[in-house]
Amino acid sequence: MKHLFIVNPMAGKGHAQDVIPLIKEYFKDRNEEYIIEETKGPGDATLIARRYVEKGNYRVYSVGGDGTLNEVLNGMAESDSSLAIIPAGSGNDFIRSLYSSGKNLKDILLETIEGEESQIDFAKVNDRYFINIASIGFDAKVVESTLGFKKLPLISGSLAYVFGIFQTLIKNSKFEVEIETEDIKEKKSIVLIAVGNGRYYGGGFMALPYAKLDDKLLDICLVNQLKRWKILMLLSKYKKGKHESIKEVSLNKVKAFSIKSQQEFPVNIDGELIWAKELNFTLAEKNICVVIPKGNTLRL
Repeated sequence: MKHLFIVNPMAGKGHAQDVIPLIKEYFKDRNEEYIIEETKGPGDATLIARRYVEKGNYRVYSVGGDGTLNEVLNGMAESDSSLAIIPAGSGNDFIRSLYSSGKNLKDILLETIEGEESQIDFAKVNDRYFINIASIGFDAKVVESTLGFKKLPLISGSLAYVFGIFQTLIKNSKFEVEIETEDIKEKKSIVLIAVGNGRYYGGGFMALPYAKLDDKLLDICLVNQLKRWKILMLLSKYKKGKHESIKEVSLNKVKAFSIKSQQEFPVNIDGELIWAKELNFTLAEKNICVVIPKGNTLRL
């Protein structure tokens, strides 16, 4: 097996680099091919992953946060290489849906190198792949704010997200969109829409409590317009995955989903922010093999 480690040295406020000596120590007495590549800027992980998987099959390790994972995925999607995740960023939300682990980074690394592969779904929005959750509206505005707070010293991913929430509440933006599935087409005034394959994002918010990684369906959380005070109530339930009890919230499963708007809106894709007027969500045509660390069980 050939191992490719793509390390984002800026992830986790620089802690992702701590993995590099651990990788070298593991392989020093083993006759296995391994490569370590460090990213130098946005989009670099995609280019690195694509360059290698076009030449052969690798176990590609994303060493960083959810943003690094998304970039790596977009470089290797639809290939026959497998994806391994070393959660070394400030968010690390996708692995909460993948497997349960409270272990330290060294143990996760060693157990992942020796892990087994399982097939799961992943998704596509327009021409970009994602593996966890994409969202628009209030939540994407929160991500926009959160990215700024994450740069501050001593601010964790979860705390940055909370600060982002309160900053966005003060602005209280309104989003007018047209949504379409195989069953409905309508215009709505919404607070947020989350579409995904995983359950968690934003530092542990359970946006899509019924999501399964292998059911060949996209999960959707749609929140209609709310008063500002009720958004706070929503968020307390959103954290625990209990928000379906609020009448303005609906949770559904679909095969495809589209969103349109007259104005550009922010879109959060696995923690990365883009702007768009139209989004078309589908599942990717083939599954992807992900590595489950030794001793862990795939969480479906």
